[in-house]
Amino acid sequence: MKIILLGYMGSGKTTVGKQFSKKMDIPFYDLDHYIATEEKATIPQIFKDKGEIYFRKIEHRYLKEFLQQKKMYILSLGGGTPCYAGNMELITNQKEIRSVYLEASISTLITRISENKQERPILASLSSEKITEFIAKHLFERRKFYEKAQYSISVDKKDIDTIVAEMKTQLF
Repeated sequence: MKIILLGYMGSGKTTVGKQFSKKMDIPFYDLDHYIATEEKATIPQIFKDKGEIYFRKIEHRYLKEFLQQKKMYILSLGGGTPCYAGNMELITNQKEIRSVYLEASISTLITRISENKQERPILASLSSEKITEFIAKHLFERRKFYEKAQYSISVDKKDIDTIVAEMKTQLF
């Protein structure tokens, strides 16, 4: 089984994925980290130097590489990954994949994202006042892709252990 975690930036995909990986003894990978390693540049640097279109193309290529692997793993996607290049269809069309949407409210996302917005290429240039509007609009646009996941877990007001326990219950 392959477990794919998706959701908006700041929803906890990497944090939850790492914890779930430890609990279940399944290898964990973060697609953005993998891309940065392979490209020898940070995601913000790739966006700045080569643009979003280039990034989305390589993101699609690396996602396909992961999906073709035969081994069991947990993979955390970038917030936009499911929304481009038919990526969500690639995920939903494979029987051995279990996709999980980590759903967070706008207020939860604002709190989490504001703490490290410089690491988020899409938000780095926005003023704090514009972040709320941006997240609300973006989440509205992306939700239709996220909701194609097989499972959904609300992460609002829950600690990591509760979220991991919910995932285990839903997936196994």
